[in-house]
Amino acid sequence: MAYREIYSAWKADPERFWLEAASAIDWTKAPERAYFDQGPAGEWFADATGNACWNAVDRHVAAGHGDRVAIIHDSPITGTIRKLSYAELQDRVASLAGALRARGVAKGDRVIIYMPMIPEALEAMLACARIGAVHSVVFGGFAAHELAVRIDDAKPRAIIAASCGLEPGRVVHYKPLLDRAIDEAAHKPDFCVILQREQEVAALIPGRDLDWHGFQAGVTPADCEPVEGNHPAYVLYTSGTTGQPKGVVRHTAGHMVALAWSMRHIYDIGAGDVFWAASDVGWVVGHSYICYGPLLVGATTIVFEGKPVGTPDAGTFWRMIAEHGVKSFFTAPTAIRAVRRDDPEGEHVRRHDLTGLRALFLAGERADPDTITWAERQLGVPVIDHWWQTETGWAIAANPLGVELLPVKKGSPSVPMPGYDVQVLDEAGHPVAPGTLGAIAIKLPLPPGTLPTLWNAEDRFHKAYLSHFPGYYETGDAGYVDEDGYLYIMARTDDVINVAGHRLSTGAMEEVLSAHPAVAECAVIGVADALKGQAPLGLLCLKKGVETAPETVVAEVVRMVRDQIGPVAAFKTACVVDRLPKTRSGKILRATMCKIADGEAFKMPATIDDPAILDEITVALARVGYPEARG
Repeated sequence: MAYREIYSAWKADPERFWLEAASAIDWTKAPERAYFDQGPAGEWFADATGNACWNAVDRHVAAGHGDRVAIIHDSPITGTIRKLSYAELQDRVASLAGALRARGVAKGDRVIIYMPMIPEALEAMLACARIGAVHSVVFGGFAAHELAVRIDDAKPRAIIAASCGLEPGRVVHYKPLLDRAIDEAAHKPDFCVILQREQEVAALIPGRDLDWHGFQAGVTPADCEPVEGNHPAYVLYTSGTTGQPKGVVRHTAGHMVALAWSMRHIYDIGAGDVFWAASDVGWVVGHSYICYGPLLVGATTIVFEGKPVGTPDAGTFWRMIAEHGVKSFFTAPTAIRAVRRDDPEGEHVRRHDLTGLRALFLAGERADPDTITWAERQLGVPVIDHWWQTETGWAIAANPLGVELLPVKKGSPSVPMPGYDVQVLDEAGHPVAPGTLGAIAIKLPLPPGTLPTLWNAEDRFHKAYLSHFPGYYETGDAGYVDEDGYLYIMARTDDVINVAGHRLSTGAMEEVLSAHPAVAECAVIGVADALKGQAPLGLLCLKKGVETAPETVVAEVVRMVRDQIGPVAAFKTACVVDRLPKTRSGKILRATMCKIADGEAFKMPATIDDPAILDEITVALARVGYPEARG
């Protein structure tokens, strides 16, 4: 069945479509209905019972596939590779779950997980799912204050952590961060479980801290406990505009059904295939496509403790794909841009046999056409941009490789997936014509696997997502749909700038800048302008080895924007910087740079990769006259 037929089948009978999709899951009690009009935004498969750990681990062992590799841990930082079979994973998860249960952790209790990219992080998530506890993974190495805020919001019975994480050339001390966070938090966990890594053995606090291995000694392994379809599988915190993080809730049944459907239909991954999402368990990609998604379909997932460049070089992605037989690879565009910047001619690519790779998937930031073209040329496989959010848990729009590869339109994440009725609206909430920039919204109800609410914050859920356009979920992204139904994500709604009354997309300007042969990466921000309200300002990172003078590159990109978008863009200023400030998940911190350029106070983003970059940006912006002197 082709994509259009599948999408039409969903639209004609969503109830039937999702009940059929649910047949891919083992249920203790199978759902009789798909959608329930209850809760803030509806719920899926609320009448079913089942267990996510059983579906991700035990059922594959029961089916005779216990010897199949479930997890490959590849750490170029330590120079080690470990492999866990499904049978080994089952034993380890059942033991950890039994130990948690013996210490009083029960269905509905929250457990915070604060760990680096190691298999034990996945084991902790699955152990919680096994007994119906609600896990909340916090990105390893997050500052103590940010961890404390999440402790107070989730109120965990227990915290599972590692003694340290590893970055190129340094050890990140997790345990002191954890201790400070617990000291600061009003809520105190009953106990903490600490995995001691050989790179650093942390001091344990008697009476509160337990050793990972000793904690499990002699316990009775736990069986899988069935939970209701609308039982929370996890809470994942995403940054909020108020500084208070939003706890995205994921219900168990819809989560399983959506991820199993997406693995097969979007990524073309099934039992025995090797899938690699180069992200972190602390982000939504890590939840959906490092932990649960691949394991639900019986595939092999890769846990990677390294960086796109520097561990040891820009060839680490290609080495991994060749060595482990990766079929589909998923990473962020910013990672590919970093690789390209270090290896513009693709010399590292040609050193590895990548014949087993079927596709490269990109998400997390806009994938500019120039980056896609470079990756296509180097890899010789489809490079598929797709678009989704922490809130949705899986792709809103994609090119469904497991159904059919649709024509690729560079700059577009292709077409909406079943369950998503995507509309582009004007400020009054009316649909706009094809090709017209507007706010992207999804007609309710949202599909299975998406957020049903925020943790203990239903009013905030309504205000953040449902109130602006009644009957729709507001994505916060701006873009347009073309005549063929392809979606184009041009900017966050906040990044659409108003230049003398013209609403312009910073993303469209970034596409032009990134097409310059000397530019490795770029960002366009809207800065305050006394005459026009706002004016665009470009920040450019140049490729290594570029001999063209920076001022020449700036003059050329200014001319390119004028030629391709027009004088209406009023694009007159750009500056060259060594690097752009980003979150640890790779998103460029445009809003923070806007505040610096406008001379406004800003709060240091909790997720920033390296705070020192903001000082560099401040100096670079000063060179081109920002912030302007206020008189």
